[in-house]
Amino acid sequence: MISADLQKAIDGLKIEDVYLRGAFAHCSDDFDPKYAPDLAALTVQQMHAVKQSTLVEVEGEGRLLRVFMVLGTRWVEPLREAEDPKVLAVIEAEFVAEYRLQTELAQNCIDEFALKNASYHVWPYWREYLASQCERMRLPRLIMPAVQLPHHRHDDPAAE
Repeated sequence: MISADLQKAIDGLKIEDVYLRGAFAHCSDDFDPKYAPDLAALTVQQMHAVKQSTLVEVEGEGRLLRVFMVLGTRWVEPLREAEDPKVLAVIEAEFVAEYRLQTELAQNCIDEFALKNASYHVWPYWREYLASQCERMRLPRLIMPAVQLPHHRHDDPAAE
């Protein structure tokens, strides 16, 4: 179930755009994934975080909520105790999701939306970007799961 504040934000925002703001992809100098003997033995680590959200006024067009999200995947040698992982390859991207405000929203509604809902809009773009970068870099193919939406119900029993 979702909270009443999140539901207000979902009802009060309309998705306008999702786009790539920046990206980084690199293999370490001593790692060539095309010829690496045992890619399956590498540990894959994921990063997914909301960097910030901002409200902006677009002249003549109203207010937009912009949610900046950073995502990443890295391949490291299997971890040994008390040792920092050796990063062999990394793919990172920053996406922006933009929403048009249909109604005024309290800051707590906006914050909850940015943290709990914006990822649903960004995730398909990240999945596609990661898959294509893996192919271009000859890194192992990763199948990222689809993200499923929770039921849109309030957790306030009186609202049902």
